[in-house]
Amino acid sequence: MRRAVLLTLVLSVSAFAADGGDEPGDAGDVLAQAPLDAAASDTDDAAEATDDAAADNAEADVVDPRTAAMADAGILYSCDLSDEELTRLWVEAPEQLGTISVGLTEAGRLVNGVQLSPSPKWLLVDPSNAWGTQETVDFLAAAAEAVHEQFPHAPPLRVNHVGKKNGGYLRPHQSHQAGRDVDLGFYYPRGEDPGHLSKKRELAMDLELNWALVKALLVKGDVQFILVDKRIQARLYDYALKQGEDQAWLDRLFHAGNESMIRHARRHRDHFHVRYFGGRSQELGRRILPLLARQPEQNLVIHRVNKGDTLGGLATRFNSSVKLIQKANGLSSSALRVGRTLNIPLRGPCTSCPVPPPLVVPPRCLPPEPPPKS
Repeated sequence: MRRAVLLTLVLSVSAFAADGGDEPGDAGDVLAQAPLDAAASDTDDAAEATDDAAADNAEADVVDPRTAAMADAGILYSCDLSDEELTRLWVEAPEQLGTISVGLTEAGRLVNGVQLSPSPKWLLVDPSNAWGTQETVDFLAAAAEAVHEQFPHAPPLRVNHVGKKNGGYLRPHQSHQAGRDVDLGFYYPRGEDPGHLSKKRELAMDLELNWALVKALLVKGDVQFILVDKRIQARLYDYALKQGEDQAWLDRLFHAGNESMIRHARRHRDHFHVRYFGGRSQELGRRILPLLARQPEQNLVIHRVNKGDTLGGLATRFNSSVKLIQKANGLSSSALRVGRTLNIPLRGPCTSCPVPPPLVVPPRCLPPEPPPKS
């Protein structure tokens, strides 16, 4: 099967600040575990404010400039399924289709999600929220195993949130809704937890292990981007350069503007946020949109609450009912919070739901091959 993959063409949506992003209290936050340089200070905090205005949108789906020009390739990743066979399986045996990523990462859900299994090579901080697409789970496991193979005595990789079994809103995140986002704690020396918080994680982290993790993520999976604070980036960049990594490749990772693989985001000073492409899962999600009404329990539309929205208004707009919306989202009252996403059950086919055009996964951003030894 050709490696080029169709994916959902994603559009810019509401600001990342709506849900507050990944808050410092995220499950699995890793604490600083080495003495910190008392002389170090956050002198760049003020300058960071201008960066944060753009970084607030970091976790929202955006059109990827690397792939926008490749969106006419046709169905590739699910080409083994004709439209007729896809329809038959969706109606009769949807579990046979495998994982399906529906909608956007900040307004989406997951069908037939896969749970990351326990392993000595990683620690599941919150196993109940460790569900993702098949691609996400496979890519993540391969990266963790690659680090462990290179460093057998490394502590387990801390896997914080991935997503809920059926996707959808996962507090406190804006994203993590469609099975393609993962939060990973940093590696620290000795893998110890001193029991105190520190802002200066970049001074305490194990640079060797964390750089090995970043490389493994990029080599072993179809990474869309990695979000982490710019101070963490600076330490990793300098370390990698001193280890002899190709500077041009590093600049593609860190210093390529909107096309950078590693990008700054607020509240990401204690973990990596990795977003993967999930070729087959996303392509199936695009193709089943017109078929949702054939599976009533899956016939939902994802809506992010805007100012002025009411349950009655949404019920009328989407041919639903207030009681159906409340039941689908566990709401005990009619109060709505701006920025939250809702699963809205439909009483019939969604005639206004857009079917996004295709997108192709770009080649992996791999390090250059080392020159042959003389």
